[in-house]
Amino acid sequence: MTAPTTIVSAPYVARVPPRWRNEVEGVLIAEDQIARRIRVMAGDIARDYANRELIVVSLLNGTVMFLADLIRNLSLPLRLDFIGVSSYGAGTESGELVFTKELRLGVRGRDVLLVDDILDTGKTLFRVLGKLRALRPRRIKTCVLLNKAARRVEAVEADYVGFEIPDVFVVGYGLDFAERYRNLPFVGVLHPHVYKRARQRRCPDRPRSACGQRQG
Repeated sequence: MTAPTTIVSAPYVARVPPRWRNEVEGVLIAEDQIARRIRVMAGDIARDYANRELIVVSLLNGTVMFLADLIRNLSLPLRLDFIGVSSYGAGTESGELVFTKELRLGVRGRDVLLVDDILDTGKTLFRVLGKLRALRPRRIKTCVLLNKAARRVEAVEADYVGFEIPDVFVVGYGLDFAERYRNLPFVGVLHPHVYKRARQRRCPDRPRSACGQRQG
C-alpha cells in the first residue's frame, strides 16, 4: 500500500540561509523533510516492484538531485536512462515541447518508472507517457517529487508523489529559474520580484509561461 502524500500548506518551515534571502522568500520543504519522504517513497516503489527488474526513466534536468537520492534508497535491481524535454527556449512558444534527448535503453516488455521533479500543468508527462507507451513497455508508473494540482491542464496524475504543494514559484533541490538555484538543498519559494524582473528583461514580448520553469 502506498503511503499518503505529504501535503504542504503550512507557513515556511525554516529561515532561508543569509546568502539567498534577497532572492528566496522562504523554505517550503526543508532538507530533512525531503530525505524522510524519499525514504518512504523508495520503500513503496521497492514493494510494488519486488522481484522484478526496473527501468528508471528520468526527465532532465530538474530531476537530478531527486533521482540520485531516490535510487540510492531503492533496494532492487534497476537500469537507468534519461529523456530530455524542454518547453521554452529560443523560438519556442509556451506549451510547445521539444525532446532534447531520446532513450537509449529498450523498454519493450519492461517495467518502467518515469521520474520527474514537478507535476503542474501535466503537459510534459502527458507527452512523455504517450511516447513511452508507443514503445510497448509492460507497465509504466510515474513518480514526482512535487505535485502542484492547482495548475493542472492535462488529466495526468502521478502514482508516487512526494509532496502536494500550493501554486507558488518553487526553486531548489534541482528546480531552477533561468538555470539558477538548482543546488539549493531545500525547496524554496522565489521572491516574485526576481522572476518578474528577469522575464521583463529577457523576454518582454513573450507569454509569461514561455520564459520561466519548464511546465511539468
